[in-house]
Amino acid sequence: MKTIQLVTLVTLFIGLASCSNDDDNTTPLLEVESQNVTNLYAPQEGGQGQPISGQFTKFDFETGQTTTSETDWDIAFRGTSIIVNGGVSLGTTDEPERTGNAAAYITNGTMASITEVNTASLVQDAATGYAIPSGSGNGWYLYDSQAFLITPIAGKILVFKTRNGNYAKVEILSYYKDAPSNPDTTVDESRYFTFNYVYQPNESVTAF
Repeated sequence: MKTIQLVTLVTLFIGLASCSNDDDNTTPLLEVESQNVTNLYAPQEGGQGQPISGQFTKFDFETGQTTTSETDWDIAFRGTSIIVNGGVSLGTTDEPERTGNAAAYITNGTMASITEVNTASLVQDAATGYAIPSGSGNGWYLYDSQAFLITPIAGKILVFKTRNGNYAKVEILSYYKDAPSNPDTTVDESRYFTFNYVYQPNESVTAF
């Protein structure tokens, strides 16, 4: 009798453990999202030695859309500048308040080869500079002063932590409207971003 009771208890325990494991696996991870954004307009006023101003164009990775929200944005664009919703303002006119915990870094590679976030490299905007540095050769682009041309640097991938702690990676393809293969600044309008991005919607997952 004792042997039968012991076998019954062991069987019951195994069954409960199996059910528990099954329950743990009932919530699958959300699929990683790959998207393309075209002609995101990032106007600015000033420049060329004059004070820069103008509203930033805010972007939310979760919705894949621009937004005018004061809080629900991850990154924002103005001219060649890209800011994150984390840290503090550089102090330029019309910068939005940082209300989130976003951060960023730039790495070398391709969208396919960058498969994991290096969380130790993430930095936020600061009073001394943006997480994505500005200036030719410092961040995502080169500036040709003869042709007045902004060209994305091949092999530069921007990695972001979103305001809510998820992750995304971005490859900027063009700074000109409709992404011409050989932009001509005399005819092609600038400050129109085209970029690919991959968004990891699962909390605390750092793999793409």
